[in-house]
Amino acid sequence: MASHPVRIAPSVLAANFGRLTDDVAAADAAGAHYLHFDVMDGHFVPNLSFGPAVIRSVRSASARPFDVHLMVTEPVRHLDLFLTSGGDLFTIHAEACADVGKTVEALRSAKKRVGLAIKPGTPAATIVPHLPRLDLALVMTVEPGWGGQAFMPEMLEKVRLLRRAIDEAGLDVRLQVDGGINADTAVAAAAAGADVLVAGSSVFAPCQEVAAALGSLRQALMQAGFAVAPVA
Repeated sequence: MASHPVRIAPSVLAANFGRLTDDVAAADAAGAHYLHFDVMDGHFVPNLSFGPAVIRSVRSASARPFDVHLMVTEPVRHLDLFLTSGGDLFTIHAEACADVGKTVEALRSAKKRVGLAIKPGTPAATIVPHLPRLDLALVMTVEPGWGGQAFMPEMLEKVRLLRRAIDEAGLDVRLQVDGGINADTAVAAAAAGADVLVAGSSVFAPCQEVAAALGSLRQALMQAGFAVAPVA
């Protein structure tokens, strides 16, 4: 059904921080494609989460790519701190940068993969001019800042627009959605063209094993006709 195999990126923000290394290792063992780290500064978004030391502390628990989502004002000011954290892909927000192009190039110069994200109130067209210099485009399907929010289905039109732009230009750019992903919304997001799904509360649920939760997401996608990418 889909020409773009889907990948799942469990969000560490929803993990149990009392056993963070164990939860990261469990997600790795269960077949996560990425580990997603939501870094929040209490300024760009109304919450504080964690910094590079936390990312660095769990790097040895997983060989998967670490997908670092920088929800911080002017991330270019903090890049030196994060570049040695063990992150592989760094996603910045269009709304948080005075100069998006400069920030993208700073990450590229550091030999990192680069993503660009937009909040629900930002048009998808904001990302389009930057696509040739990106590895990933991210559409937030909740207002960034807090886990456990309800998925905003009206954001799927942005996903469709970006999917068309990526495919028409023949670009090797992953298209990610973040927020409110569960078995039902994962299928809707994949149908709109997303190929990376960030899932937090539905994976790191208090009463469910991580492997079972990831298995449920994979099963829902495959039953709907979507291919799930193999884990390298």
